[in-house]
Amino acid sequence: MTHRPSVLQPRFLQVCQRSRCALAFSALLISSCVSSVASAEEPTRRIDGYKGIWFTLGQYYGKGTDGKPYSARQRKPTFPYGDKYSGGLGTYTAKHVPLAIYSEAAEKTFFVYGGTPAADKRYLLCMISYYDHKTGQVPKPVVVHDKNGVDDPHDNPSIAIDDEGYLWVFVSGRARARPGFKYRSKTPYSIDGFELVSEEELTYPQPHYISGQGFVHLFTKYTGVRELYWETSPDGAEWTADQKLAGIREPGDSRGGHYQTSARRGNRIGTFFNRHPAGNVDRRTDLYYVETSDGGKTWTTVDGTVLKTPLTEVENPARVADYASQKQNVYLKDMDFDADGNPVLLYVTSAGHEPGPPNDPRQFCVVRHDGQKWITSEICKTDHNYDMGSLAINQEVWTARVPALAGPQPYHGGGEVVMYESRDKGESWKLIRQVTIDSPRNHNYVRQPISPMEPFVAFWADGDPTKLGESHLYFCDSTGENVWRLPYEMKGDFAKPQWMGKP
Repeated sequence: MTHRPSVLQPRFLQVCQRSRCALAFSALLISSCVSSVASAEEPTRRIDGYKGIWFTLGQYYGKGTDGKPYSARQRKPTFPYGDKYSGGLGTYTAKHVPLAIYSEAAEKTFFVYGGTPAADKRYLLCMISYYDHKTGQVPKPVVVHDKNGVDDPHDNPSIAIDDEGYLWVFVSGRARARPGFKYRSKTPYSIDGFELVSEEELTYPQPHYISGQGFVHLFTKYTGVRELYWETSPDGAEWTADQKLAGIREPGDSRGGHYQTSARRGNRIGTFFNRHPAGNVDRRTDLYYVETSDGGKTWTTVDGTVLKTPLTEVENPARVADYASQKQNVYLKDMDFDADGNPVLLYVTSAGHEPGPPNDPRQFCVVRHDGQKWITSEICKTDHNYDMGSLAINQEVWTARVPALAGPQPYHGGGEVVMYESRDKGESWKLIRQVTIDSPRNHNYVRQPISPMEPFVAFWADGDPTKLGESHLYFCDSTGENVWRLPYEMKGDFAKPQWMGKP
């Protein structure tokens, strides 16, 4: 067991005695550490409403005035297809898991998101709040971590709850340029104050808490270029050393990479991931699946074959599908387990990374294991690689909530949210409801809480991908017939979300 700073130590020691800070960045991190400690001592900071972060990657594609492929340097494109991704990204990314958890003990759904001080500010605040199922109200949301000028929702947080009811917030860093952070609430089931536990290199945090055992945390480090790691802890204070899960390379390549999405069922944690040939995220392809049932001691394939980690070969027993030979990109969205405990993945495939019609058709798909083999089926078409939704499996009914209908900003990230159902274990899908309609802004990144409870069974953000502006947060019930918008402005300490009516 490698020592990680304890939450019971003085805060300066909590941060500055961390074991993962790269020596090359020690001066920078110590300076950041002192700043973070000072902010941790300040009174709890609340924001007067639910304001989601707006973001643009700034990578545009299409045809320019000369008929050649459009680049951001050209000011007058004739057929621009918009940014690679942009818009209201408060519930971004698909690699941040989970973003919400229902607590039966507290009768609250706790959730985290990327916020901002005002509609015209590109300034990230890592936020936490809850929906109180007893009162139907939400409080003013709390700033867990101020990113001090960062505007990038890649630094959004994830959440976990331990056996004692303490809330854990894992704030993502970005590569090796910006560190990540772990926080624990000062009081069980309370957002009224957080203690900084550690500062370290971590991106795309995916913490899973197993009752009676502790944490299994899946995350990414930029070691070549994006490789998958895990660590474990019985209490959040003492953590194992980082252990590499996957760093696949094609023969002759010095770089590679992966994106993943994971889920837990009891003591079992599974993760699907793709691969990035030569480290190029714009060529992401293929699908792999691994799982652990012993808290990260052993990783296996879906049929129990023990794997030697890290995985480094393109062809290995964990590979689910070969999309590289089909020249298809793969964008992971969400995963769940079916009633028999088999893993299921929701994802999008397309012909390339550029937005716009040239890379159609794009389709939401599921891949599922039936106990013997992997089976793939299509749910519906969509118009953007970064359209992101959630997958919910309840006994015999499988539900996909996805922004697959073209919204007010077509061929940009997001759209109108729709619900598809399958009653034959994902073999066929039927559109059953349009959840949002006549929206002024695209909706995107529809997330499902852990152990969802009515009416807060999915939540997401909206935003106009073409221009900086307001981004609101929403949630809906399991039927999709009732949608609520969280208050953008709040005068009192508590408020009821606005019911948006039935579609």
